[in-house]
Amino acid sequence: MRWRLSDVVVRPLNFTVRSRMLIRAIAAFVSLPGIVAFALPIAIGASAGRPVQHVAIAAAVLGLGTLLLLWCVREFYVAGRGTLAPWAPPKHLVTTGPYRRSRNPMYVGVITILIGWSILWDSRTLLVYALVVAAAVYVRVLLAEEPWAARNFGAEWEAYRARVPRWFI
Repeated sequence: MRWRLSDVVVRPLNFTVRSRMLIRAIAAFVSLPGIVAFALPIAIGASAGRPVQHVAIAAAVLGLGTLLLLWCVREFYVAGRGTLAPWAPPKHLVTTGPYRRSRNPMYVGVITILIGWSILWDSRTLLVYALVVAAAVYVRVLLAEEPWAARNFGAEWEAYRARVPRWFI
């Protein structure tokens, strides 16, 4: 039997709303903390030609930061019905999981990861990079994210802000 192109039926992919949201969440993770917390510091550390050091401590710090970051991404997806990306933000204020103790635990996770990389390569350059990222995050939180949350979540945000610290302290 011969097949002809006209015999082939092409059906569009049928993504559900939930699967589209999952794809957006993964894309946001890869494009934002994936670059800032993993790709760039690994490139910096590997290109310096320094041997890895303090592997056990670095692995513990990297693991802790990565677990915290992934937990936060999950909370944004499940509780917030959105992603960490500005182009698909959460539809609901996220106050569960690590967000019960900090308004910005995702950033704490990213900075923890960056400190882990600086420990792994015993790198001042990576430590400075972590400090620069921390300063940029702080400014972003103050000038963009908190005003956005106040506009979008109103009284719910104000009550949350009053009871939960910006960081963990």
